[in-house]
Amino acid sequence: QVQLVESGGGLVQAGGSLRLSCAASGSIFSINAMGWYRQAPGKQRDMVATITSSGSTNYADSVKGRFTISRDNAKNTVYLQMNSLKPEDTAVYYCNAEVRVKGTTFQYDEWGQGTQVTVSS
Repeated sequence: QVQLVESGGGLVQAGGSLRLSCAASGSIFSINAMGWYRQAPGKQRDMVATITSSGSTNYADSVKGRFTISRDNAKNTVYLQMNSLKPEDTAVYYCNAEVRVKGTTFQYDEWGQGTQVTVSS
């Protein structure tokens, strides 16, 4: 019923920048929090940054001052601007949204398919 489509991943040198986008579509009544998570090989999936519908943000300590999360509520889209990238930022980045489906009071977590970010040293 609801899909999240990510874009913007790729290969970049250390110190470079990338911008990820994630657009939600489908039977959406509303979206509460949206966020980005990442998972490196052999590691668990960790929170990178989240943003509420009113714009309050939260960041992992490892990305504070380098990454910026933002959203366009009219487009049901969340962005992640990543600057000063480091090799340890290499991971698959997943978009997440707390979605309420049209015509219901049902709210659940939807995930994107993931986009690879690789930072070379």
